[in-house]
Amino acid sequence: MVKLSVIIPAYNEKNTILEIIRRVEGVSISKEIIVVDDGSTDGTSDLLRSLASPQIKVLFHPKNRGKGAAIRTALPATTGEIILIQDADLEYTPGDYPSLLEPLLDGRADVVYGSRFLGGPHRVLFFWHYAANKFFTLLTNVLYNINLTDMGSCYKVFKSQILKSIPLKSDRFGFESEITAKVCKRKLRIYETPISYSGRTYSEGKKITWTDGWAYLVCLLKYRICD
Repeated sequence: MVKLSVIIPAYNEKNTILEIIRRVEGVSISKEIIVVDDGSTDGTSDLLRSLASPQIKVLFHPKNRGKGAAIRTALPATTGEIILIQDADLEYTPGDYPSLLEPLLDGRADVVYGSRFLGGPHRVLFFWHYAANKFFTLLTNVLYNINLTDMGSCYKVFKSQILKSIPLKSDRFGFESEITAKVCKRKLRIYETPISYSGRTYSEGKKITWTDGWAYLVCLLKYRICD
């Protein structure tokens, strides 16, 4: 049976971290969960230290380093044949795992992206976030000659040996564009599948800002030229 490794980077998510772990545990798939506490200061670390489950590994950064750094920390601890990235908030639904895994399990794909723009239910929120994501997705498609609909999606799923073979450098949200660029340059088979999306506001804890858009742009251009 194929085993799934779920990586959860977490930074100041005390209100959602236990619930997202519960939801991931509730998915009927053989799996392990690797949580990386990325220097949280709000009590998230204490909640994670209280966990006692053989299928959950918790790793800690002494200070905040970013999502990309947390994923790099988690990778050596994974033992599954497939790796899935799961944000620690409740914006993305683990109930979508079966459809995300299907193209990998039946041999069609090397990488699967969950798209918020292919028809799944989603919370209506910020226009400018939507516009920025569409811009960066369009730029990705132009630079790498593909036809993604949601480059910035959290839900990215990989064959384990493929993700571990790709050198990753970005510490923060630039991970999204860096991994996309490097997957495209390796001409891997990418599939997209619809997902549901329950976005949150900044008052509810959303962290990505316009400065992360700059990281998206730099990484897309940089990795078009180098690896």
